[in-house]
Amino acid sequence: MATFVMLTRLTDQGARTVKESPGHILEVNEQLAAMGVKVVQQYAVLGRYDFVNVVDAPSVDAVMKASLELGARGSIRIETLPATPVADLIGMLK
Repeated sequence: MATFVMLTRLTDQGARTVKESPGHILEVNEQLAAMGVKVVQQYAVLGRYDFVNVVDAPSVDAVMKASLELGARGSIRIETLPATPVADLIGMLK
């Protein structure tokens, strides 16, 4: 499994959906799980992004497909970053 950080911005449509049905956020997490992408941690944040999600996925392809499927709905825009634990980075550099 690989770890990724998904930075998410709500569109106007997405903001309306969250306001009307806050539980929809957890439904999306279940949909991600069905695509093989597990939400490890999730934060609502202020600033440029609305949510920061740490996810595990079996491959870049899996998280890319999930990002495209969710983004195509028109409720969110996602920026996805691969993440490596610092201890692993240090090991690579030694």
